[in-house]
Amino acid sequence: MPVPPETIQRRSVVDLLAHRLRQDILNGIHLPGALLPPERDLAAGYGVTRTTLKHALSRLEQAGLISTRHGIGTRIRDFLHEGGADLLPMLAAHDPGWLTEVFEVRRHIGAVVARGAAARRTARHARRLGELLQAVRDAPDGDAAQLADIEVHRELARATGNRVYLLLTNTLFNAYLPVRGALRAPFEDPAEAADRLAPVVRAVADGEEGRAERAAEEYLRSTEAVMLDSLRAARSG
Repeated sequence: MPVPPETIQRRSVVDLLAHRLRQDILNGIHLPGALLPPERDLAAGYGVTRTTLKHALSRLEQAGLISTRHGIGTRIRDFLHEGGADLLPMLAAHDPGWLTEVFEVRRHIGAVVARGAAARRTARHARRLGELLQAVRDAPDGDAAQLADIEVHRELARATGNRVYLLLTNTLFNAYLPVRGALRAPFEDPAEAADRLAPVVRAVADGEEGRAERAAEEYLRSTEAVMLDSLRAARSG
């Protein structure tokens, strides 16, 4: 059944308002700890109905930016004090400066993960890593190679036997996947991308913990530099 046109319009207004409110919060127009104006005043200020405002606020509450208490009002959360890593995709999309910090953590976590993977990997893990590395090499384009590269790192985290590393790896990648198009430069030549990643996979397969850690640190540092350079070029262009 076709969706009624008015439903599409109503949803789009909620999307736009949620985005505007999110930007205003992250830009400091609504300060952490402060209460938002009453809903009637806030809706009038943004030129929307209270129903639209309620839907938009619900999204922001789910995102962890606000909290609403009956009889008190809607408070802006101090996300740096109260929030979690699930906010990173939104923050990185809002301010590219977050990506530098995401990549720093990615580099440190990735090196520890590679060491742990080398210590605990099984023959199945080693075989799977080889298959995933080949998928990077066989990727038809840079975007596919970048996504294939991520799967190699997920398998490295899985090989540690520590599920928290896997969740951390997922979180860090999710932080920049929404802007991955601007970070594709290291993967434009899939064969070269696979060659750069191969030392990490070989060291893990060989069970060489120190070599795996060093290889991962070097790989992540070099790709990070290229990705950030390409992002800066895209922003300035």
